[in-house]
Amino acid sequence: MLFGEAEFPARFEAAARAGFKAVEIQFPYAWDPRQLAEVARRAAVEVVLINIPGGDPQKGERGIACLPSRASEFRDSVKKAVEYAAALGCRQMNCLAGIAPRGSDPAELRATYVGNLKHAAGELERAGITLLAEPISTHAVPGFFLNRSAEAFALADEVSGLGIQYDWYHMHIMGDDLAATLAANLARIGHMQIADAPGRHEPGTGEIDFHSLFALVDRLGYRGWIGAEYTPTGRTEESLAWAKDYL
Repeated sequence: MLFGEAEFPARFEAAARAGFKAVEIQFPYAWDPRQLAEVARRAAVEVVLINIPGGDPQKGERGIACLPSRASEFRDSVKKAVEYAAALGCRQMNCLAGIAPRGSDPAELRATYVGNLKHAAGELERAGITLLAEPISTHAVPGFFLNRSAEAFALADEVSGLGIQYDWYHMHIMGDDLAATLAANLARIGHMQIADAPGRHEPGTGEIDFHSLFALVDRLGYRGWIGAEYTPTGRTEESLAWAKDYL
């Protein structure tokens, strides 16, 4: 979502120039994985996260893991994602649940989702990769199947090897006390993402107290990455004043 001023492969170097040591890519699948790996190597940035293919975004799809009719496609997507992650040296992968079809049975969707997560977690473990699941706010993606942190942490307890991707923007929108939730669940959180709320712009443009929360995750001993997943209000470089103490 950052450095949209540049063509995609050029964003790696732009991130490095801005001081980032690592990057995450939502969906790298339109590019050759070996080319992206070389671009990342030249920029000296680590690729820390990609998403499993999530269906067709042009059709409004935001993941397919909860959809019973797409189980075979999901398994193929996991295989493809593992191939990309291996090329990129990526060790974490997010699985988007998808949008619940109108009139569907929530129990059937959950059973499908859990089964797919268990399959993916096993495949990824063999490849040395950690699987993550992300709750997303109903404001950002209406109808998204997984939208509350309590539901996500319950999945982490049920699916061996599953971590949670905890996005402060989404969970603030859904009513989480961010500090309390982080303190209570840090062991189950594998990756964090940030944007201010309600506009999903850079820190300092909304309601979230990032200074206190960054200090909290340091005190709690969090050793993972925090991804800046926001829409800059202007050029990306101009939106990074909040980050100068952290990059």
